[in-house]
Amino acid sequence: MAEAQPPVRRRRGSQRRREIAGLLFVLPAMALVTVFFLIPLAMTVWMSFHDWPLMGTPEWIGVENYTKLWGDRRFWNAMEFTAWYSIVATLAIFGVAFPLALFVERPGRMAGIYRTAFFLPVVVGFGSASLLWAWFMNVDSGLFSPAAQLLGITEKPVNLMASTGTVFWSIMVLVVWKTAGFTMILLMTGLQSVPHDILEAAHIDGANRVQRFWKIKLPLMKRTLALALILSVAGSMLAFDQFYIISNGGPRNSTLTAVYWIFSQSFVSFKLGYGAALSMVLLAILVAISLVQLWLLRTREEAR
Repeated sequence: MAEAQPPVRRRRGSQRRREIAGLLFVLPAMALVTVFFLIPLAMTVWMSFHDWPLMGTPEWIGVENYTKLWGDRRFWNAMEFTAWYSIVATLAIFGVAFPLALFVERPGRMAGIYRTAFFLPVVVGFGSASLLWAWFMNVDSGLFSPAAQLLGITEKPVNLMASTGTVFWSIMVLVVWKTAGFTMILLMTGLQSVPHDILEAAHIDGANRVQRFWKIKLPLMKRTLALALILSVAGSMLAFDQFYIISNGGPRNSTLTAVYWIFSQSFVSFKLGYGAALSMVLLAILVAISLVQLWLLRTREEAR
C-alpha cells in the first residue's frame, strides 16, 4: 500500500493550488490593464520626449517639451479655468446629490422609482447631452431664450453663448443634471452601509436625527465620500465634451479646459509629442490631487 502524504505536504500542495487558481483568476484583469493602460501610458511617456509629427520621423528632443510647457500661458490659463470649474462642479454635484441620497435612502413604495428617475440622466452620453444642451441654448431655434421671454424674465431674445458667465453656468446646470445621479447612488450606498444597531443605540441615548447624521453617519462614510470626491474631481479635471460641443472653448477662449488644449495641440496642430507632455503633466496633477484627498479623508485606523 502507498504511504499517505504527510499533513504538511498536503497543506503546501493545497496552498500552491490556491495560489495558482488566484493567479489565473486575476490574469484577464492584468492583461486588460496592461494592454489598455500600461502600454499606452509607456508609449505616451516615450512620445513626450520626442518631436512627434503626424507624418514623418519622430525626433528625440529630451525634456524640451516639458521645458516648453512652463512658458505656455494658454495651457496654464486652461488649467486655472479647469481648477475653478472642478471646484464649482464638485460642490454643485455634492450639493444636489447628498439631499437626493438622503431622500431615496429609506426604503419605501416609491423609492425605486425615485432612484431610477434621478439616475436616468447618467445613462445619457455626455456628447449626446451636450448636443441637446447646445440646441436648447441656441438663441434662434433653441428652448431657453423663448421660454425666458414667455415667462417674462426677458423682453428680447437672450444669447446665452455671448458671455463667459452665461455659458459657464448653463454648462454647469447640464453637468449637475447629468452626473448628480451617479454620485447620489454612491452616497446612498454609503448611507445604507452604516450599521443600523449603532444608529438605534444613538437614538435610544437621545441623539436626534441631525446629531446621528453628523456624529455617526458622516464619519462612517469617509471611504464612500473619498471615492465619490475623487471620481467627481477627476471627471471635472478631464472635462472636454461639453466645452468642445457647446462653447468650442469660447467666448474668446475663456472656457478652454486643459484637456481641450491638449486635444488642440495634439490633433489640430499635430504636435503629438508636446500633447503627450501636457498629458503627463495633467496626469501628475490628478495623481497628486487624489493622494491629497485620500490623505484628508483617511479614517482613524488608516491614520495610525
